[in-house]
Amino acid sequence: MADLTPKPVRASRIQLAQMMMPEHANNHGNVHGGWIMKLADEAGALASTRHAGHRTVTVAIDQMVFRQPIRIGDLVILDAEVSYVGNTSMEVEVHVTSENPITGQRTQTNTAYFVYVALDEERKPTRVPPLLAETPEEEARMEEGRQRQKRRLAQKKR
Repeated sequence: MADLTPKPVRASRIQLAQMMMPEHANNHGNVHGGWIMKLADEAGALASTRHAGHRTVTVAIDQMVFRQPIRIGDLVILDAEVSYVGNTSMEVEVHVTSENPITGQRTQTNTAYFVYVALDEERKPTRVPPLLAETPEEEARMEEGRQRQKRRLAQKKR
């Protein structure tokens, strides 16, 4: 039986960082959006796995808007944490920031919400611990996540 003791948001926090190289970019020197989505999915999967205590799989991603280009030589920093939990699914908020490693200037380039489902050893969905908000901000983000999940489920029914 899985441990379903509530876990705080901070227990799922993860940060990944990677230097962007020529193989990550197009001929204009801008990093491919697909590469950024891959990194964001990896960060989200790690955060959801930490929370669930099980392997997780991606089932949805809300829109991902690219506000600023990320260039070759930039450090890409991805911060992810669980923002909402259902029975077997979790929403993870991922923030993407680019940093010029010479000047230290940082620019937030993306925020996206990924949804993951936890899987047991037979690869069947399994229950995950509830999410414990420790601040009013976390409580508000959990409610926003609940509303996003409600919209996702309504859209799925259509």
